Amino acid sequence: MALNEEERSLIEARLHEERERVQRILRRYDEDHTSSATDSSGDISEFPFHMADRGTESYDQEMDTVLAERASRELAEIDEALRRFYEEPDRFGICENTGEQISMERLELVPWTRTCMEARVS
Repeated sequence: MALNEEERSLIEARLHEERERVQRILRRYDEDHTSSATDSSGDISEFPFHMADRGTESYDQEMDTVLAERASRELAEIDEALRRFYEEPDRFGICENTGEQISMERLELVPWTRTCMEARVS
């Protein structure tokens, strides 16, 4: 059973909402990494005063990179979901593993999902 028009409108809006959210994360990452390390830390020197400062800064940079990589993968998933949504409307919202309808609650939370919860547990 395919999504009705009201459900389709809701899911379409959620996909675009999530896409914009992820793009904001990626823009912020790009902006943060175009400024120099001294600009972002507020230090007047490029050398931290304490070894722990350098470790914290490295950790923060690594975490930012991990989050940006995750956001990039999520953006690709959302873009693929939008493609499926427009090109395969009768299949959108159908679990790729079980062939069953994905619950509306799940689609609202993760509108780019390809599987129902039952398929993910199995």
